[in-house]
Amino acid sequence: MNDIKVLAVGGSRNIGYYASLRLLNLGATVTFLLRSPSVFNDDATIKRYVNSGKARLVKGNAHVREDVERAWTEAAKVDEFSQLSCSVTSSGGPRHTYVGGTGRFTLSKGFVISPPNLVTQALLNCLETLPTPTPKIITISSAGLTRASHKNLPLLLKPLYGYLLQVPHKDKCGAEEILAHCAGWPWEECDSPGPEILGANWKERVPDGGQLKSVVVIRPALLTDGECRADDASRNKQAYRVNEGDLSGSYMVSRKDVAHFLVEGVIKDWDTWQGKRVSIAY
Repeated sequence: MNDIKVLAVGGSRNIGYYASLRLLNLGATVTFLLRSPSVFNDDATIKRYVNSGKARLVKGNAHVREDVERAWTEAAKVDEFSQLSCSVTSSGGPRHTYVGGTGRFTLSKGFVISPPNLVTQALLNCLETLPTPTPKIITISSAGLTRASHKNLPLLLKPLYGYLLQVPHKDKCGAEEILAHCAGWPWEECDSPGPEILGANWKERVPDGGQLKSVVVIRPALLTDGECRADDASRNKQAYRVNEGDLSGSYMVSRKDVAHFLVEGVIKDWDTWQGKRVSIAY
């Protein structure tokens, strides 16, 4: 994978971090857009890749258009690239990891993030500043976001998604609506989070409807901090399930297994997954 160049947005922790490590281990070059590059000061693994030139740290905020544009430029400087993936990642649950924001719990709304459109606006900046040739886009969303998808959740998870995670999931709905527009996928108006998340005239900032084909959305079940089952050679059965659209009985999946699928499944077998919204769960 030495020819793969990746811009990781939201790659300092969790899925973005684990996926970036996998890519680096396979020989890819990863450029991280980070509000604080010092986040890796005590990370011996990342520092080793920084010293070798395979990991590149760009200081900037994904909510500042000029910073994202500069990150694309820096990622391209590594070499003339034929493959470049932008991963805008976020994780659901009590311990949020969002691009440049914070999370807290309230009795009235469950877990809330500030600002409430962190993921959506980061993605808008990435799409508004896309380089040429257009890179591959991979973004992490969530299961159970839309009304139809929520109905397919296991009964025990519906209160968690409907109450505790309602605010961060509106943000993810914004990101999914943007990608649905750009990729030409169907999207129900009832699932739109509205202008308070998307902003005014957001369609003017992104590729025209149906023009962005090189995109994949990964929708994990409830995320855990468990180990990567897919790396356990002693397992006699498939580590996780994946499916275009929803998955029945989708309770949870570890962040490390999602990162495994992102690299070993999506990136290594792009032609199979390109242009799809894919669910993953145990």
